[in-house]
Amino acid sequence: MIASFERPNHVFMSIQLHDTLQGRKVPFKPLKKGEVTMYLCGPTVYNYAHIGNARPAVVFDLLARLLRRSYKLTFARNITDVDDKINAASVETGKPIDEITAQFITAYNDDMGALGVLPPDVEPRATQHIAEMIAMIEALIAKGHAYEAEGHVLFDVSSDPEYGALSKRDLREMIAGSRVEVAPYKKAAHDFVLWKPSTPELPGWDSPWGRGRPGWHIECSAMARKHLGETIDIHAGGQDLVFPHHENELAQSSCAHDGAPFARHWLHNGFLSIDHTKMSKSLGNVLLVHDLIKTIPGEVIRLALLSAHYRQPLDWSEETIESARKMLDRLYGAVQGIEVSAADREAAEVPEALIAALEDDLNTPKALAEFFGLARELNKARNDAEKSALAAQMYASGELMGLLGNDPDDWFAGHVKGELSVEDIEALIDKRNAAKSAGDYAKADAIRDQLSKDGITIQDGRDGTSWRRST
Repeated sequence: MIASFERPNHVFMSIQLHDTLQGRKVPFKPLKKGEVTMYLCGPTVYNYAHIGNARPAVVFDLLARLLRRSYKLTFARNITDVDDKINAASVETGKPIDEITAQFITAYNDDMGALGVLPPDVEPRATQHIAEMIAMIEALIAKGHAYEAEGHVLFDVSSDPEYGALSKRDLREMIAGSRVEVAPYKKAAHDFVLWKPSTPELPGWDSPWGRGRPGWHIECSAMARKHLGETIDIHAGGQDLVFPHHENELAQSSCAHDGAPFARHWLHNGFLSIDHTKMSKSLGNVLLVHDLIKTIPGEVIRLALLSAHYRQPLDWSEETIESARKMLDRLYGAVQGIEVSAADREAAEVPEALIAALEDDLNTPKALAEFFGLARELNKARNDAEKSALAAQMYASGELMGLLGNDPDDWFAGHVKGELSVEDIEALIDKRNAAKSAGDYAKADAIRDQLSKDGITIQDGRDGTSWRRST
């Protein structure tokens, strides 16, 4: 069940969103009054999601939460479960493709859930929409926008005069400066594959062009049309998808639908770097969410990903994590020990200034500033009634932003996913003390280092060893 964030007394403001196609911030207006359709490019399930993959999932989860306050939202986030990377993973591991995709679909949803990402309304899988892809390809051929060659079907880029509009690229310049190797079956270097043949060991489906499988771009176009219609309100994803993936989606969808707009608004989040360095396998700095949540609470990761404006670059570092942790400590510290009445919870409204910040192109830094302003008010409150009402507003704001989901006492005790429990910490300290008593100082130092890595500072004193969580 999808959570509702509606507040019946909310005075709705005009949502402003930065549209990549128009290159500016524009008022958001859905195709149908009171209803919104949104499509987010989801994972290709051959491995665990890295922290860069998590940024759009978290950012557009927040947008979905915001939209649900005012609109009936249908939010689709797809699964790409047929892809050359999946095939390669199958060859490398010796595991069947279905086993690989099932494993990483579950892992992706579990890992994103740990970051407070709510499930989408629709989670279409590419392999369940082959018929829709074939139908769209047939329409593109019939309309003169695609051609068959040697078992392949390719989109004829030259047939679309608007090609390049999303990524602001001139087709003539792209062709002149192209480094793309022209396959013998292509008319031009930038023509892209809609359908390709499959050898017997690869996944394949029968089609008018022989046994084969779809190209990546056609998958999203077909799934979006199936579940959201020919024209959707919002198409979202990472900046890395603008070209070629979204440019190609736009071209094939618009051409298949006789020029109808594919999406009314295109939204893209900025890049994420690791310690000011581009994340890449070759540098060995790819951080998997599946690993991060073992030592960092998901809520810390979520707040870190929301700490910068979604369209701006975000650098992921120890400082980023610690800053987010300290911010959450302040928020939880404000509500800790305060009893919130059922009446106050029912009546609680998210402050209008916080809503206004989010409705201004998801300005999360400003929204968080308003959140902390509310926490300061709560810290200054003198009577229980005022404290209860303000704490209820804090929880309502947290519900909207996907924060403050833990009990405050549990938060500070470390009983949240990704942190060592009190019992675990004290057991490690006992082991360290035993190692010191036995003269095994190397082991004692190793345990101290392990605790330090997990954010635990220990202090040896006259009365024994004390510890605290680093802040």
